Amino acid sequence: MTDISKQDRVLIFDTTLRDGEQSPGATMTHAEKLEIASLLDEMGVDIIEAGFPIASEGDFKAVSEIAMNSKNSVICGLARASFADIDRCMEAVKHAAQPRIHTFIGTSPLHRAIPNLTMDEMAERIHETVTHARNLCDNVQWSPMDATRTEEDYLCRVVEIAIKAGATTINIPDTVGYTAPRESAALIRMLLERVPGADEIIFATHCHNDLGMATANSLAAVEAGARQIECTINGLGERAGNTALEEVVMALKVRNDIMPYQTGIDTTKIMNISRRVAAVSGFAVQFNKAIVGKNAFAHESGIHQDGMLKNAETFEIMRPQDVGLAGTSLPLGKHSGRAALRAKLGDLGFELADNQLKDVFVRFKELADRKKEVYDDDLIALMRVGEDPENDRIQVKRLRVVCGTEGPQTAALTLMIDGVGSATEATGDGPVDAAFNAVKALFPHNARLQLYQVHAVTEGTDAQATVSVRMEEDGRIVTGQSADTDTVVASVRAYVHALNRLLVRREKSAPGEDRREVSYTDPS
Repeated sequence: MTDISKQDRVLIFDTTLRDGEQSPGATMTHAEKLEIASLLDEMGVDIIEAGFPIASEGDFKAVSEIAMNSKNSVICGLARASFADIDRCMEAVKHAAQPRIHTFIGTSPLHRAIPNLTMDEMAERIHETVTHARNLCDNVQWSPMDATRTEEDYLCRVVEIAIKAGATTINIPDTVGYTAPRESAALIRMLLERVPGADEIIFATHCHNDLGMATANSLAAVEAGARQIECTINGLGERAGNTALEEVVMALKVRNDIMPYQTGIDTTKIMNISRRVAAVSGFAVQFNKAIVGKNAFAHESGIHQDGMLKNAETFEIMRPQDVGLAGTSLPLGKHSGRAALRAKLGDLGFELADNQLKDVFVRFKELADRKKEVYDDDLIALMRVGEDPENDRIQVKRLRVVCGTEGPQTAALTLMIDGVGSATEATGDGPVDAAFNAVKALFPHNARLQLYQVHAVTEGTDAQATVSVRMEEDGRIVTGQSADTDTVVASVRAYVHALNRLLVRREKSAPGEDRREVSYTDPS
């Protein structure tokens, strides 16, 4: 067995563009594949499996262009155990500075039965195809598909054949996600001990997540001597998916005390690429997904929030900045406590004595019981209870829109701003966009529209529409709402309502004051 203590480098092999894209409904366009490949390359991924070149002309073109554009990563294509597949693969990856051919065949009894090959016939095919691949490319990876259900003696035999034929990487796939961590480790150890030449090549692990153990199986294989992990962004892949890149990379980083291995990944780029893959694949990331889920760095429990405000390490084992987030989120809800409420109100410019906080906390809890999450403007409204609110500085005086099949869609708007009337006309992509453009022309601002929703309050074509908008400026989150039988009118009033709340927020924050992000939750 090799002395793995001297081999502390783990290669990251990303197959989002091949195995990940095989998820039903996750097909990406050519441009999207190039974008994701570029992000992976910048992130420091060692090997990018860019696709299956013989599968389609589109796949071939994507792999070819990724190979030409790659700056750092090895670019790999997948090929079945046939000369035609391997030739097509090499044709696609040959433009890469560092090309790789990855060829495979199913070696378990179930998979041997599909082409109806005997053990000897399959062994001969492996020898021929791996030799052919190595004659074309110096970097060859070979995989015995369904390795974890292949007889150990036969697996040792075919791995030895592939090594002698020139394979430089041997990947051991848990194709159906059936293996447990101790079995994953034992299999790698067995191959290292029994197969001649095993110490001269790199063993890889490719784990599926059918039983939810893909990451654990991959890390167990690394501890046993594997030095390449095959994974995907967000764990995207067939059925229940694959080992998630972000999970294994952060596990190795956080638990370097017991797994002293290193990767070349720039972890600060993780959140950005996770969101892009989710967007282009259409597979949303579940809120409680490790590392990249919306709630991965969010704390609503009062006990947790109090601990986080005193020392972040009480409830976080890694920093959100390590994966590219701005900071921790402490969303306020019915489980939140006084400490988080006091901290958030302080950020909003409200300093409360204990007796004042007690009164506001009661009203906060009543509101939180009715809402899933309490936003900043909800808290401002709570603080203004009993006060004589000033007249809104911005008011909608007059609105007329022109829309239809013939453009441009136009909005003529008059606003009263601090008692002075101003009017303008603006165009846009539809009447609401035109009206919002008119508002911004009359009252310039840098607030970003995060949410626009329309709900019908009643039935029928004369239904009253309730419009909600959410806007963000420099970490301040405000919402506005309005109802009207005219959806465009309701939209503009909701937009202006949010701007008025933003003005209140500006007045409550001292100029240049550093602002902690306590209750902000990224809506994306």
